[in-house]
Amino acid sequence: MPMLRTVGAVVALSLLNFTTCRSPGENGPEPTVEAPKPTKVVDLPGVDTSALTTREKKQWSSYVTQLLAPCPDTPVSLAQCVLEKRNCNLCAPAASLLVQQVRRGKTRTEAEGFFRARFAPDVVKTIELGDSPSLGKADAPVVLVEWADFECPFCGQAHPKLKRLLEEYPDTLRFVFKHYPLGRHPNAEYAARAAAAAGKQGKFWEMHHVLFENQDELDKGKIELYARQIGLDITQFRADFDSEAVADEVARDRKQGDALEISSTPSMFINGRAFDLKYFSMSEDLAEWIELEAELRTGKRPKPQPVSKKKKDDKKEKEDAEDEPKKKDADEKPASKKPG
Repeated sequence: MPMLRTVGAVVALSLLNFTTCRSPGENGPEPTVEAPKPTKVVDLPGVDTSALTTREKKQWSSYVTQLLAPCPDTPVSLAQCVLEKRNCNLCAPAASLLVQQVRRGKTRTEAEGFFRARFAPDVVKTIELGDSPSLGKADAPVVLVEWADFECPFCGQAHPKLKRLLEEYPDTLRFVFKHYPLGRHPNAEYAARAAAAAGKQGKFWEMHHVLFENQDELDKGKIELYARQIGLDITQFRADFDSEAVADEVARDRKQGDALEISSTPSMFINGRAFDLKYFSMSEDLAEWIELEAELRTGKRPKPQPVSKKKKDDKKEKEDAEDEPKKKDADEKPASKKPG
């Protein structure tokens, strides 16, 4: 785990060697503890720090000289990794993203948490996609998996943002949806089963979109109305809705989410790494993350494709009316009881 190396840690270890209380001078003079040396301001090739103030530059310099490179076989600081052109292609991007953290006024603890969440190799999870519904190319370099609840308002706010990203990065991004209905939402299980049942007729995404666009009306009667509107065979829809296969599909996704210790919705993973809303913003960080991930895997940074003006206007109007989903706003499951 990347850690900030401080003189305080050395002092703490030296104190552990004393096993009894002693009077001053009993065993010679007291040890002298040197004051920490001031952080040396550094410049790294390819990392733009021109927007930082003098104070911010010192703060950033302390991060890149004390945080270890995120590649396990590169046991040096970020700064040394960049300066010596070590074989770790994450060092320069990490140093650049720490510039953003400083500019946003993040504390040292927040910046270190951001760094670990974004770059630490030991937090990447293996996620089985199975036959979960997906959009985008099967061989896309970036795979975003979302666990969501159709009745969760913050999932509803994320919905148009994710749709737009798919339009902007059609060759780069694959989006995979997994169910995570929360017990606190009375219609969430109905909605999840409705989407899965629609998928049996090849219309999962049509139902997915209409459910998110009508989050305030997700009772069984309304859901059947939506099924008719998107052209489903109602007899088959009803049978699939009540089937064990559909119930198992929803339960499987939820069990998989529990194994990943998901506690709120939306919960997203990008190439196995959690996009934790405690550290990251969908508006400020998600597109950049997708571009960097693609660049690291393909050697080429993708550019967002233009979206039609009508789509832009429709999306902007919807997004302006909604607040950015944040960790503190995300729907969380009760700590003492898992949704059933």
